[in-house]
Amino acid sequence: MKQTQNSIRKSHFLTPESIQARPVFLIHAVDDDEWAPEKEEEPVTESAGVEVAKEEKPKEVVEIESLKKALVDSFYGTDRGLKATSETRAEIVELITQLEAKNPTPAPTEALPLLNGKWILAYTSFQGLFPLLSRGQLPLVKVEEISQTIDAESFTVQNSVQFSGPLASSSISTNAKFEVRSPKRVQIKFQEGIIGTPQLTDSIVLPENVEFLGQKIDLTPIKGLLTSVQDTASSVAKTISSRPPLKFSLLNRNAESWLLTTYLDEDLRISRGDAGSVFVLIKEGSTLLKP
Repeated sequence: MKQTQNSIRKSHFLTPESIQARPVFLIHAVDDDEWAPEKEEEPVTESAGVEVAKEEKPKEVVEIESLKKALVDSFYGTDRGLKATSETRAEIVELITQLEAKNPTPAPTEALPLLNGKWILAYTSFQGLFPLLSRGQLPLVKVEEISQTIDAESFTVQNSVQFSGPLASSSISTNAKFEVRSPKRVQIKFQEGIIGTPQLTDSIVLPENVEFLGQKIDLTPIKGLLTSVQDTASSVAKTISSRPPLKFSLLNRNAESWLLTTYLDEDLRISRGDAGSVFVLIKEGSTLLKP
């Protein structure tokens, strides 16, 4: 019996069939243990990579938006650059330089739809505009808006300045053609100037006082005198406002300049002129124009 039992044990554990069966069973067990976790880990690795890529893009956008807001905020109290102190100018130059380094439109002249439309001047270092801006410091005269309208289809540019006073409002503008000279540069040739027809107000409204040469002038006594001319102003307004604007030619050698756009997106444009001056303009309707 002992021999038989030993033979049975031998035949049970040492037969070729039993030896082959055990490794096959172990291989399958190892395969199941090895592959199951890998199938679960691969999607996690891929999804993590996607999430990282999504986070990087908004970070760049958020940084640009922050710089744009800081730049616009730095314009406060500068009157489009006329009253900017040296410290403020240095801060503005630094912010402009940072934005130019992150320009999302490296070839602005190849993105004419972005250039197209009306742009409001927010800041400039161009001293040629300072005498015009200083007119807004005169009593009862205000520079309401300085703008540049680009028509990308006809390759035309119109620069316009709007004034207002207690009796009327008017505008001065220039029309020009532009040619693309490089991915960032355009050549501008001015053709004509236009003095808009004054639009007289139906009613005369004066402030209580105005500041001139550092002194406040009380306008209360004058208000009574203006009551008698209010009816006359109302009747004359329709006659003058119906007349066409005055146009004059600008065809001469000095009526040309070039403009280099160093930053452009859907609501902000930074350009540099041939005199080394900088212009920061905001697209009409942009939230950056809101105080």
